[in-house]
Amino acid sequence: MHQINSAPVIDTSARYRVIVITLCALIALIDGMDTQSIGVVAPSIAQAWRTPPAEFGPVFGGGLLAGTFGAFLFGMVADRRGRKPALIAATLIFAACSVATIWAGSMRELLVARIATGFGLGGALPIIISITSECAPVRTRTRIVALMYCGFPLGAVLGGVATALLVPIYGWQSIFLLGGLLPLLLTPLLVVFVPESVQFLRRQGRDDEAERAVRRLGVSSDGQPAAVQQAAVRASFADLFAPNRIAPTFLIWTTLFLSLLLTVFLVNWIPLIAHAAGLEVGQAVLAVATLNIGGIVGGFTIGRLCDRVRSPRPVAIAYAVGAVAVAALGVWSRSAPGLLATAFVVGMSAVGAQMSAIALSSRLYPSSIRSTGVGYAFGVGRIGAVVGPLLGGLLVGAGLTPTSLFLIAGVVAAAAALSSAAIRPSMLVDG
Repeated sequence: MHQINSAPVIDTSARYRVIVITLCALIALIDGMDTQSIGVVAPSIAQAWRTPPAEFGPVFGGGLLAGTFGAFLFGMVADRRGRKPALIAATLIFAACSVATIWAGSMRELLVARIATGFGLGGALPIIISITSECAPVRTRTRIVALMYCGFPLGAVLGGVATALLVPIYGWQSIFLLGGLLPLLLTPLLVVFVPESVQFLRRQGRDDEAERAVRRLGVSSDGQPAAVQQAAVRASFADLFAPNRIAPTFLIWTTLFLSLLLTVFLVNWIPLIAHAAGLEVGQAVLAVATLNIGGIVGGFTIGRLCDRVRSPRPVAIAYAVGAVAVAALGVWSRSAPGLLATAFVVGMSAVGAQMSAIALSSRLYPSSIRSTGVGYAFGVGRIGAVVGPLLGGLLVGAGLTPTSLFLIAGVVAAAAALSSAAIRPSMLVDG
């Protein structure tokens, strides 16, 4: 009887693993581009259609909310039907719907297109996180998953640049055409290179394919017998609440809900508040780019520290530092140099901690339910992403000063520090 272990031995197939992880990072990058681009092109669409900016609220929120349901559904489908076909399906959905956006001629059509695109993008994210987690060695898994997901903030930066270059020449439709063509070009590479989970193949009785995956991935041959793996239960929502998983499930849900609430709040409101405080629009937008760049640096650094100490504790410390830095944003919102410096620190700490928290979500569940666990964790986080801009709007409407507004945001980061600090090293799964 063939035996395997789900924990891979990286050194035997490093080049192949780099290709797979890079493809996953490109999916994250496209999501970041899409998320950033809709906000930046909204003024152009409003001008072309003579539409009040206030009507874009449902368009912004609809895509994020659809991503929540996409993460829930595709995460579970990936564990039940296979990660590779689920990822390809999600990629084709958001590619096709992004291209279809260029034919939108009304706010209703734009909303439908954004909901469909968000559904596909949200569905792809838990799968690429799970695939990267299983392609990475245990000793560096957190930093590699965090680094892969840093494609998201990098995509946000590139999305802003692409919008600035393309929209004045080719119109707002060009950014959605680019957002659809990129994943379409990526899909054949996903078909060729992305592996299926070895444990999934074993449970399906596809031993020959599993052996080929073992050789290609460099998986060791010691572990659970295939018969045991075939007997494993199918992934379900209830599996996330087994006695030994209740605490880590609620803790990671809480952490990601608060973290994405904070991040999307910052991305949406830093430019508006900074501009209202007297800074030029370019300086305010640059602050968001600086925030994302800081997140890339922080994501890898914090993930590396987590791997080195074999503990989630650096994530909690980073959120705590971020709480202070976020509160300081209100003080520096009138100074361009101060705003940029503080935004970078916020990115390194709070946004970097979010990258690593997402990586930790993949380490709280075994391979058989990993995509389901990450999908629900990410979906709950996306609910926070929807709440963030709405909460910001209410607080700004209530007349709060920037100092008070960012002080409240700092409290959110402090709460994320507490919830992530409660995730113990013993809760992490190496397989």
